Amino acid sequence: MPLPMILPARKYLPGKYIPGFPVLLIVLLLSSLILLPSCNTRKKLIKTPIKEEGADYLFAKLKENELKYDWFTAKFSAEYKNNDRKSSFDGHIRIRKDSLIWLSFSPALGIEIIRIKISQDSVAFINRLNDTYFIGDYDYVNQFLNTNIDYDILQSFLTGNDLSFYENGKFRASLEKNMYKLTTAERTKLKKFVRNAREEVKVLIQNIWIDPETFKIIQADVKEIQEPNIKLEAEYTAFELTENQLFPKEMIFKITATNNILARVSFSRISVNIPQQFPFRIPSTYRQVK
Repeated sequence: MPLPMILPARKYLPGKYIPGFPVLLIVLLLSSLILLPSCNTRKKLIKTPIKEEGADYLFAKLKENELKYDWFTAKFSAEYKNNDRKSSFDGHIRIRKDSLIWLSFSPALGIEIIRIKISQDSVAFINRLNDTYFIGDYDYVNQFLNTNIDYDILQSFLTGNDLSFYENGKFRASLEKNMYKLTTAERTKLKKFVRNAREEVKVLIQNIWIDPETFKIIQADVKEIQEPNIKLEAEYTAFELTENQLFPKEMIFKITATNNILARVSFSRISVNIPQQFPFRIPSTYRQVK
């Protein structure tokens, strides 16, 4: 299901398939069985042995060294693989922390074909390839993608940060391949962030691998106790200073589910804390897909 869409628009069945929607997979959380090697990071990590630290200490250091931002914007290029189908494209991303994620996708010619706007409780997109749009909630997204994501998981995977809306206790610390590792099998969404009575409260199984020098997340994976066969993974490399903060300019995301999906994303022109606009005007001639 690559971005320009292999099938012509007339072959799509409304309500059965949404053209362009698989681009959301790029940001999932939106990485480990087929992940690319992190050469520079691994060379640094194995220089000297590291000593054991407790989970509370490691979690505090992780939070201390996270990307601090209220606004985030960047350009990106992405390579996307869904089973044996491959595609590549460029785009822009804008984030208002804990509020809104905005994405624009373009093929090589630079003309936008997909625009997506994601809030804490809704997902909307415009498909300029076949003059359609969609507005709905995460129930549809998760049913379509065979995942169970929410806004917090999506935002954290895109920025290389830890989750914001989930409780922070019950982690176990260990050493693995000269990295720190935090593990939990019972991470629950905080009640104040449960949007409505219909929302299923997730209990996450999560692993986080941490650089012992920078305390940045190098790898992360997450799955639900209720959905153990669906796994979201990420790997972060090419850390560079972005406005005096380390940020991974290379990210690899993997979804293990009915379809195995792999995406590599490279960021450029990154800026933080510059207020952004999130334009999303649906032309009157576009048809809504339900």
